[in-house]
Amino acid sequence: MQLRLAEGLVDRDPAKTKTMLANLQTATGQAIEDLRDLARGIYPPLLADKGLVAALEAQARKGSVDTTVEASGVDRYPQQVEAAVYFCTLEALNNVAKYAGVGRAAVRLAQSNGDLTFEVSDDGAGFDLDRTSYGTGLRGMADRVEAIGGTLDIRSAPGRGTSVSGRIPTAAVADTPSAAVPSVPSAVALPSAPSS
Repeated sequence: MQLRLAEGLVDRDPAKTKTMLANLQTATGQAIEDLRDLARGIYPPLLADKGLVAALEAQARKGSVDTTVEASGVDRYPQQVEAAVYFCTLEALNNVAKYAGVGRAAVRLAQSNGDLTFEVSDDGAGFDLDRTSYGTGLRGMADRVEAIGGTLDIRSAPGRGTSVSGRIPTAAVADTPSAAVPSVPSAVALPSAPSS
């Protein structure tokens, strides 16, 4: 409704139209963030049915960034492990789309010595780790992985791309009582992130 109002004002009052559009842009951005926050808590059926590799491959096909998914020895894991890796990977891919300035990314998953590892990398713009603090997305990824005993590592440099990697000791998570680890509710499929 406000867009129609702005359309009607564009010729009569350009300054008011510009202010109105800026407010709509802010409100739209907040609505998208609210939707993403909600979506982060939804456990996708494909992840529940087929596991990490299938779920991430499906998201890679839908994304705005050309993404390859490579997996070595990856099996099925407790729900909290799969959810942590899945949602961290999606957040990292969202960051690639928003900030990297490239059209390609790679996702690597591997099982080794009782740990599940994941990495999302790009060869884009990168950033200076010493001058950039964790935003809400990076902090959320670190919190999610650390909540189940894992670690998150971010490597980046201006002009050299970014790599977000995590390591989760799956044996320790399997021994954790489910009451101690936040569960992720089952629901409908996760909407893909907008490509703006």
